[in-house]
Amino acid sequence: MAGASHPSGFNPHLPGFRYQFLSKVLGATMWFFIFYRAREDGPKLLGLRHPWEGHGHGHREEHSEHH
Repeated sequence: MAGASHPSGFNPHLPGFRYQFLSKVLGATMWFFIFYRAREDGPKLLGLRHPWEGHGHGHREEHSEHH
């Protein structure tokens, strides 16, 4: 009887394949989003770049001189 059941009678069922797959997909999506935001906003949060500095919206150097 060693390891056959828990002394309190609690015997949890293992999750099905769908739930395991869905949890891995959602977890990977969460980490990809976190890494994407860290790449975009990381320098601003760490103080390496000012938030008001441009970050590549298609403005070129000569365009900014006319303003």
